Amino acid sequence: MLAAAGMAAVAGAQIAPIEDLTRFPRAVVEIETRDRVHRFDVRIADTPARQAQGLMFVRDLPADEGMLFVHEKPRPVSMWMKNTYIELDMLFAGADGRIVHIAERARPHSLDTIGTDVPVAAVLEIRGGEVERRGIRVGDRLEWRRVE
Repeated sequence: MLAAAGMAAVAGAQIAPIEDLTRFPRAVVEIETRDRVHRFDVRIADTPARQAQGLMFVRDLPADEGMLFVHEKPRPVSMWMKNTYIELDMLFAGADGRIVHIAERARPHSLDTIGTDVPVAAVLEIRGGEVERRGIRVGDRLEWRRVE
């Protein structure tokens, strides 16, 4: 399961309390590619605080897990890798679930912004390299459902 993080201070800066990822809501994400459906068990970043935290301080992410950032209304989105210890692939999906942009192998701790000017309804973060390994492409369809 996703590693849970406690309180943290980085480079002398105070960081807001980190919520245990096991408290985030869960979902199943399925990505339909040309030849198969890929399934991921994810946590949902559904509040501003959870979206700000994301996968910060996580040291290991299994290949079939991730974090889903859901937005009430589609909008352009920018992400970054501050305090993120692992490479991530980021998949940006429009309101129809189609992947409109993919950022592969985002560099840990980078403050560079990663995003799209195209409005998106969700961003899925998965372990770096999974997009290439699974053959996921722009235009593939991403669907999710909450689980209890």
